[in-house]
Amino acid sequence: MATSAAWLQKQRKSSLIELADSTGLRKSDYEGLLKADLEILLDQHLRRNESSLARDGRFDPYYQRVTSTTSPVKKEKAAMASDGEKPRARRVTKAKDEIEATDDSDANTFTAVAARTPRAVASYAPLPPSPAAVADAIDQSTADLRSRVGDVWQNSGITERAEEIRDNLSTVVGIETLILGVEAFGLQREVLPLQHAFTIPANSTLRTPEFPVKLADLFLLFTSSFWSPTLLWLSTSFLLPLFSAYLFNLTLKAKNSHSTRSRSAQPLYRFDPLTFNVVKGLITWLVYSQGFRFWGLVDEMDVVRIEFSVPGGYQGILIGAAIGALTSIYEAILRK
Repeated sequence: MATSAAWLQKQRKSSLIELADSTGLRKSDYEGLLKADLEILLDQHLRRNESSLARDGRFDPYYQRVTSTTSPVKKEKAAMASDGEKPRARRVTKAKDEIEATDDSDANTFTAVAARTPRAVASYAPLPPSPAAVADAIDQSTADLRSRVGDVWQNSGITERAEEIRDNLSTVVGIETLILGVEAFGLQREVLPLQHAFTIPANSTLRTPEFPVKLADLFLLFTSSFWSPTLLWLSTSFLLPLFSAYLFNLTLKAKNSHSTRSRSAQPLYRFDPLTFNVVKGLITWLVYSQGFRFWGLVDEMDVVRIEFSVPGGYQGILIGAAIGALTSIYEAILRK
């Protein structure tokens, strides 16, 4: 069982998901499981359905390892037990007197040899190991260390976490969230600037210089200097595009290959990502390039502060919208 489980442990999580799909497991049974839990679930499922899944060539390495773990001696005992025979223990045919006589003769021989040649006993002293033995010991220690490091790395879960982050970023929503996060970080440096709070004095013992500590001035949260540009950016880059993406959701009429076109069919997205990016780019161009101020509701200084703080200015916002639109189109092509 440990050998077959080791074969599952060597597989990547994506390969284990493909194997789970091939075995007939439902996606709800393994969705959200860690790699170790998925290995246990697959191992139990493969053993319960060995009669039907053993014929599939993709699971030959698994079932061959399961079969190879059975000892030949155990197979022989199991066969004898099925025939109703009891295994017979091997009998020792050597007589007790013969053993005692042999021990006495060996002791006498060793005593006689030691008496004739006292220096010969010194030749039995342990000698230093040969260079080949030292090299083998070093290789063995290196292999053990490599195995322990591999076990620590596997148990740390870093690989699983990296795969989860990659899965989350490999979606349109993940890319849009990353773009908005970059814009928000640039705006935060403008509306909540870091100010000197205190200084860590120098330490002569540790030979460290004094270190000034800067913190955000949270009192700005109660002023219009923070909320005016923040609400303008939030409206032009998120709220208005999101509202438009909800109203003009082209995915409602998208053709799903796994379901028929009907009113009850669930849309791919509640908010159309392509519409979101198109409206975001259009509003950004009108406000920051063409001087549209929402009929006097927007202050000119707020526009200047946002354009100065966001990476790349308003052109950077347009580039982010273009990237989101291209990602939406590419994902739609892959779904066909």
